[in-house]
Amino acid sequence: MRISISVSSSHATTDAQTGARHMIERAKAAGDVGLEALFIGDHHVTAFNYFQNNAILGRMLAGWSDKPYGALYLLPLWNPVLLAEQIGTLAALAPGRFIMQCGLGDQQQGDGMGIDMSKRVGLFESSLKVMRALWAGETVDEDKYWGLKGARINPVPLEPVEVWVGALVPKAIERAARVGDGWLAAPNLTHNQAGDASGRYQDACSKHSKSPSATAIRRDIFIGATTEEAKAVVQPYIDGGYRGINPEALMFGSPEDVAGQMRQFADMGYTDIVVRNISTDQNEALATIERLADVRALLD
Repeated sequence: MRISISVSSSHATTDAQTGARHMIERAKAAGDVGLEALFIGDHHVTAFNYFQNNAILGRMLAGWSDKPYGALYLLPLWNPVLLAEQIGTLAALAPGRFIMQCGLGDQQQGDGMGIDMSKRVGLFESSLKVMRALWAGETVDEDKYWGLKGARINPVPLEPVEVWVGALVPKAIERAARVGDGWLAAPNLTHNQAGDASGRYQDACSKHSKSPSATAIRRDIFIGATTEEAKAVVQPYIDGGYRGINPEALMFGSPEDVAGQMRQFADMGYTDIVVRNISTDQNEALATIERLADVRALLD
């Protein structure tokens, strides 16, 4: 089981510099304990501080390791030439390979950015096809969705960009198997739902004769020194309706508890757990990241 981190880009504080500093500190802590990959998310048109992925990732890489890194992109919201260029530059900033997580986005973000989201599946698939061609050094024309003529980029990534497609419903999971290198399961899946979804993805990969590079799931996490401490910290978040996620889909407890929960996902066929901090308190978030070293030792 590979353990990676998605550093939360959402910060309620009005002090943007503090939020950015917290992200940088969490990325360095994750690198220090040897986590397998560093990720951040993608969200737009927000009423709260949300640090945009390409800019903050470039800064975070200064403290990251030589392991893989990347970000989530809601592809219909991005011009594919611009995004391919940005990822080409990011892929040159550190020695690890770049992993692009990607999804569709929602209506509110599309409305705020002037995107016709009724076409989002077509925009998504076309964007992915265009970017892969650009990363391969090709010159691209595309007139159905993006109106591209003679598009090309530099620098191109030295290694192929690995693509994980985020998907929840059956049709989207089938699409992830068809067009992606790997799959990222939704963070709100309960244990039973995660098992069913993994089986669905594996069946779809067999149908398309694909051997995925990753079968990943994101878990929002808190690790305490003891089970009791973890429950005490997490309960107020649960009582507040934490991100609308079913409490059964949260991962928390002592290092031994969390290692046991991760083993269950490995038994379902998941190869990667991508963790995100539940606690907004920086000391608690950093302590959780540091305790992931204990979890990794228990899993070895």
